[in-house]
Amino acid sequence: MQPTELSLRRVIRAPREKVFAAWTDPEQLVQWWGPGPVSCPEAHIDLRVGGAYRIANREVDGSITWISGTFERVREPEELVYTWNVSIVPGEPTLVSVLFLPHSRGTELVLTHERFAAEAVRDMHVQGWNGCIDKLETMLAA
Repeated sequence: MQPTELSLRRVIRAPREKVFAAWTDPEQLVQWWGPGPVSCPEAHIDLRVGGAYRIANREVDGSITWISGTFERVREPEELVYTWNVSIVPGEPTLVSVLFLPHSRGTELVLTHERFAAEAVRDMHVQGWNGCIDKLETMLAA
């Protein structure tokens, strides 16, 4: 692993079709997206190769940070690869790959996020991704 990439693995107690749908259906995404107190008031997803997505992160102070990009690979229900732009982070887009693997207890989620310009930005994303996945687990357990 390069110093400018992160990799997370988590087993989620739900079938991968459900986990994939929660990740890609805007109506479900807004229910869990955003680490900690951050919420998601709006999500738009055109789930196809070349399709775009746009997700709003509402911060505690009410400000909105937009995350957007384009899908490079869509293999339902096993894999997503997409570019990642954060409105408040200048520079080139980064790249997110998510595998949804069958597991005896549900789905093994393997997330790789690469091409960060700096380790500090990568570290901020480690916290963000873990916070989001915590909420995803909670939603799917309900």
